[in-house]
Amino acid sequence: MKLSILIPVYNEEKTLEIILEKVLEIEKSHLIDELEVVAVDDCSKDNSLNILGKYLGKIKILKHEKNQGKGAAIRTAAANATGDYVVFQDADLEYDPQDLLKMLGFAVKNSVDVLYGSRFLEKKTSPLGKAHYFVNAGLTTFSNLLTGLKLTDMETCYKMFRGEILKEINIEEDRFGLEPEITAKAAKICAEKNLKLCEIPINYDPRKYNDGKKIGWKDGLRALYIILKYGLF
Repeated sequence: MKLSILIPVYNEEKTLEIILEKVLEIEKSHLIDELEVVAVDDCSKDNSLNILGKYLGKIKILKHEKNQGKGAAIRTAAANATGDYVVFQDADLEYDPQDLLKMLGFAVKNSVDVLYGSRFLEKKTSPLGKAHYFVNAGLTTFSNLLTGLKLTDMETCYKMFRGEILKEINIEEDRFGLEPEITAKAAKICAEKNLKLCEIPINYDPRKYNDGKKIGWKDGLRALYIILKYGLF
């Protein structure tokens, strides 16, 4: 089993080395025969690219000459991924790479084609503040209405795909619109081909904006448009 982990990187010098070590650690698992890490530096202005350079030979390193956004970085990484399963990983410490093993094991055991790691499933309290939680819940509910899915966390970073399915998805959005776009397109593919798309709970430790969190209210407004754009047509 080959697992490809796609990491978009933009100004993450404070956490990048830590997350790369955590990601590479999971290769020791019996579930993985080969681990492929594809990192895309999205024209960082800090020391992120130099940190990535320390891992040359252990990971694939790609670079954008102009900052384009998370969706564009994932698009570049996905085009260079060759794994049986492919998953997204942010370069901060909000998500725990050990959960990727949980997701992979579940996907293989249950023949799941697309698997989301939900920050809210089976949780009694939200790891986000009330405002962020209700925004996420609202966007997910709206997305579900148009896709026919029953997700609790459409905006999660941890999205795992069979490699051949991700190759079928043409990612058009350059920024955080990636999340609703890829959800709508994955839902259509799964419906057409009778494939299995589901979610399982994961851990989540959110960072604050003064720690480098990048998504903002404008991205939330655009997400509404993107849900309509890809959900209706």
